[in-house]
Amino acid sequence: MKRAPYLLLTLALLGPPAAAQAPAPTRAAYEADLIQLSEILGALHYLRPLCGASEQGQWRVEMQALIDAASLPADKRSMLVTSFNRGYTSYEQTYRTCTAAARVAVQRFLEEGSRLSRDIALRHGN
Repeated sequence: MKRAPYLLLTLALLGPPAAAQAPAPTRAAYEADLIQLSEILGALHYLRPLCGASEQGQWRVEMQALIDAASLPADKRSMLVTSFNRGYTSYEQTYRTCTAAARVAVQRFLEEGSRLSRDIALRHGN
C-alpha cells in the first residue's frame, strides 16, 4: 500500500479564518468541517495500521496539527478530540482484521479527507 498523503499541510499553513472575516455561519461551517475531518483521521488512525501501513502514529500527529492550526477554544478542541476518538472506536469495533471492505474504507477516507482538507483551506483559509 502506498504511503498516504499528508492531509493537513495546506490547512496548517493557512490557519483558521480570521474573526473579522468569519461571520457565525461560516465559523459554524468551519467547525463542522473540522469535526468531520477529525472523525476521518481517527478512522484512518485505526484502519491504516490494521491494513499494514507503516505510518504508526501519523494520523494522531495529523490530528494534533489540525488542532494546532485551528486555534479553537478548549471546548471546541475537545469536540475535535471526541470526533477523532469516535472515528477510531467505531472502526475498532467493526474490524479486527484487514478485509477488502476495510481497504475500501481506507481509500474512501483518504480521498474524502484530502478533499475536505482542501475545501477547508480554500473556503476558510486566510
